[in-house]
Amino acid sequence: MPNETVPELVLAADPDIIDDPVDERLLEDEDTVEENLRYEITSYGADYDVEGVVKRLRNGDMKIPDFQRGYVWPIKQASRFIESLLLGLPVPGIFLSNEPDTNKLLVIDGHQRLTTLRSFYDGIFPSTKKEFSLTDVQQELIGKTFKTLGDENRRVLDNAIIHATVVKQTDPKDGGSGIYKIFERLNSSGMLLSPQEIRTAIYGGSLAKTLSELNANQKWRATFGPVNKRMRDQELILRFLALLANDHKYKRPMKTFLNDFMNEHKQISETTCKGFATTFNSAINTAHDALGTKAFKPVSSFNAAVFDAVLIGIARRLQSGPITDNKDLSQAYKDLISESDFQQWTSRSTADDDTVKRRLERARAAFATVR
Repeated sequence: MPNETVPELVLAADPDIIDDPVDERLLEDEDTVEENLRYEITSYGADYDVEGVVKRLRNGDMKIPDFQRGYVWPIKQASRFIESLLLGLPVPGIFLSNEPDTNKLLVIDGHQRLTTLRSFYDGIFPSTKKEFSLTDVQQELIGKTFKTLGDENRRVLDNAIIHATVVKQTDPKDGGSGIYKIFERLNSSGMLLSPQEIRTAIYGGSLAKTLSELNANQKWRATFGPVNKRMRDQELILRFLALLANDHKYKRPMKTFLNDFMNEHKQISETTCKGFATTFNSAINTAHDALGTKAFKPVSSFNAAVFDAVLIGIARRLQSGPITDNKDLSQAYKDLISESDFQQWTSRSTADDDTVKRRLERARAAFATVR
């Protein structure tokens, strides 16, 4: 496998998130510090025939991340892509990452193209669930499905080539920080992925499944709001679990801290999953019952720093037994968020090492004596 330079990646600014109730300054605060890291990433070109690509997608050897954004191509764009292959025209290549643990290929870029191919072979268009028949193409192809293409055209499509660039991180050996950077910076669709979308794609596993399940907690939904399209709500749950377990190891940037925790716990046992679930559900249910839907919103927006401190403080108090006096908890919360130091620790430099440790310790003390 040759050691080549990874092709230059396109950078794009974050889009406005108009449906996000979270104070973005607090979630993105950690992004202002970049780690001084360099990566060794090998890359090589590979040509796959379409039939082989579809086979790999079906058996899981080539994996498309399950982003909530999902499939967005309209039928006309999808049809034109299939037509290009049938006419022998070149199509854009795809970007894959070789997973070191399994040697499976993770799709970094090419989601829409590969989903289109598999869907055409399967005969069902993803977004409508109706028959996938070609439209807005050459007259002889209009209305054709894979089954009705005819033998010659099916052979042409089967043998058409999709070029791929396959990358694999060789250093540092940290579970894929360089692959994370590629996900973060690659932009062929005009919309960058959020940090939690990238984590779910790269690390996946049982922790990702647990986060998705915990995100359905009804009292969490009542507190946070509708399910977030960019997985901000799941990122907050991850943040709670990571800081609760490893606050003594916390080091800025927050993004890397969360990446490392998710990588280390991607294949956790069922017992550990249940433990995480019990801890989060108990804490968020208690917070909702005592503080209502305005919890973690000291002004108007959901404050991520208030959330991690308060919920971790409640969780640590619950380790010594249930909370039976909601009024006592509510008063402790009001006293805490009115303190000038706590307000500073949850509004400025919220991802700094000392700031995180101070607000977590203050919240722990504030709830320690709640009845």
